[in-house]
Amino acid sequence: MLHGEQLGLDGMPRRLYSCTPTRLTTWLSCPRLYRMTYLDRPAPRKGPPWAHNSLGASVHNALAGWWRRPVAQRTVAAAGTLLDQGWINEGFASDAQSAATRSRAREMVEDYVAGLDPADEPAGVERTVAARTERIAVSGRIDRLDERPAGHGTELVVVDYKTGRRPLSTDDARASLPLALYAVAAARVLRRPCHRVELHHLPARAVHVWAHTDATLARHLGRAEDIAAECAAADERQRAGLAPGEVDEVFPASPGPGCGWCDFRALCPEGSAATPARRPWDGLDGAGLDGAGLDAGEPASGPARPGPGGTGASSGPAAMR
Repeated sequence: MLHGEQLGLDGMPRRLYSCTPTRLTTWLSCPRLYRMTYLDRPAPRKGPPWAHNSLGASVHNALAGWWRRPVAQRTVAAAGTLLDQGWINEGFASDAQSAATRSRAREMVEDYVAGLDPADEPAGVERTVAARTERIAVSGRIDRLDERPAGHGTELVVVDYKTGRRPLSTDDARASLPLALYAVAAARVLRRPCHRVELHHLPARAVHVWAHTDATLARHLGRAEDIAAECAAADERQRAGLAPGEVDEVFPASPGPGCGWCDFRALCPEGSAATPARRPWDGLDGAGLDGAGLDAGEPASGPARPGPGGTGASSGPAAMR
């Protein structure tokens, strides 16, 4: 196990399937998108950059940079300056649209950090964590990992920033496979309890919380192992070589409303027929905030699937920590 291998039924070493949460959810969303993203080499050409991804990445980078500053320099104005300095000007219809969106994003970031305690040092910022089971080796990067009082000690809390215009709820935190896997991995890496996951939806100034139990985290982990098994089987068939007629059998398209946002829509007849193409800036609403429920670097995905239970709550415009 320490070397990423297990013994199979025949006594031969079986390599663990290495993956990220995004890889697993991409398979669930669309096997064809999965193949184009992770397996096809040379990689297919993507469409143009998305403005909502530029906004999401700019906000995430500004917040990460803010926490990396000395405590005395973690001011509201500093957060806005970091947003301006790191603004990603890609995917917008015009310089004017980009400037208007940047201005609103600056307001959003400044409003968010105004509710934070600069001295409340996180346990990690953009922290990479990993965990292994008998079947998978999963790793991912957490936006922010807090350490908060709990009982007679402390517990870790996974914080995930969201900048999309789609309204979120406690169910989004509960059903999120990535958040659950981050909690499992954080607990194993830092050797401290981690059951609470939070979605910090900046446009709505809302926090959506779910408190997992050991049992619900175990069910999420088992679900990840099952998805990974499907991915591994498909990967192996790809490596072995597929006849032209077998490719779509192993990696079928999953056409739906999200196809309009897919980077590979132009290469997918089913996706092209499913929904009209979206312009790179169509994910921005009239107020200049991003949309489509997407964050930077995440492929378009279908609706959240039901997940295991736990306890949760949502809060309105209150302090985020």
